[in-house]
Amino acid sequence: MPKDGYSEEIEKEVGQAEGKLRTHRSAFSRASVIQAFLGSAPQLTLQLYICILQQEVTVARSIFMVLSLLSIVYGALRCNILAIKIKYDDYDVRVKPAAYLCIFMWRSFEIATRVTVLVLFGSVLRVWVFLVVLLNFLCFFFYPWIHFWLSRSPFPENIEKELSRLGTTIVLCLLTFLYAGINMFCWSAAQVELSDPDLISKSQNWYQMTVYYIVRLMENAFLLLMWYIYRTDFYLYVCAPTLFLQLLIGYCMGIFFMLVFYQFCHPCKKLFSSSITEALLSCFNILYFICQHHKSTLLKGKVAMKSPENTGEARGSSKTIDQNRSVHQSASSNA
Repeated sequence: MPKDGYSEEIEKEVGQAEGKLRTHRSAFSRASVIQAFLGSAPQLTLQLYICILQQEVTVARSIFMVLSLLSIVYGALRCNILAIKIKYDDYDVRVKPAAYLCIFMWRSFEIATRVTVLVLFGSVLRVWVFLVVLLNFLCFFFYPWIHFWLSRSPFPENIEKELSRLGTTIVLCLLTFLYAGINMFCWSAAQVELSDPDLISKSQNWYQMTVYYIVRLMENAFLLLMWYIYRTDFYLYVCAPTLFLQLLIGYCMGIFFMLVFYQFCHPCKKLFSSSITEALLSCFNILYFICQHHKSTLLKGKVAMKSPENTGEARGSSKTIDQNRSVHQSASSNA
């Protein structure tokens, strides 16, 4: 055994090296996410828009778009893994190859269809696409702040000791800016929670995730419908109904691989208190109840509208009967 505390110094150095390695890995994960959604995602959208306007896809541009899509998918995958490690920091998390494959397919279908829908909608309604993008961005940017304000938690001061209150606010704004940029194209696996010391939510909110995908699917369908209605002769050689169905099916395929991942391939699925399928079923039950309630109110309204007409008809028939009786009586008296 080494003497004079030499072994303790080695252990300290090893511990410091491991801490630095974790810090560098975490920084690399965050940098890849930032580069993917604030760099590659706008580039992919712009390149696809140029290809549609020019009606030409060159080899160089197609390679560039594929690389941009892979960069975005890789950033989303790193975001998924980072969220899992933060939420289950106390456990030894080992992600299997099947989980990586499910995440890759899930994110590929989700991001590719989302970008295509935005580009198609923007090619026919150029002004309205900016309103759609701005509304999406502002909703996701202010959502963590509204949730933080409703929780009435103290302002986070432990982000960085050297930062002032203004500097901390700027850092939090940049974090929510990145969060909004991710949710513009796909679901952010790392949900921002400003009241948490790590700024990431540790709970698995299935209902929030379910509502996001239901609303996003409806939004994509609406944007595609607007593109289908207002499309010009520019899309004369494109089978619009087929493309419409392919994009919706592609987004549903992304949701399918997401369900497979959380149901069968998640490394910590045994720790779930509930599953995402249960949340989906409960949301569908709520939607079914709302539809049934709406139908019942419509039927009651129709019955209420018909009842005055029926009473009016009954009064009219009684009046005609009385008139006929008076006519008969007058005729008999004359006779």
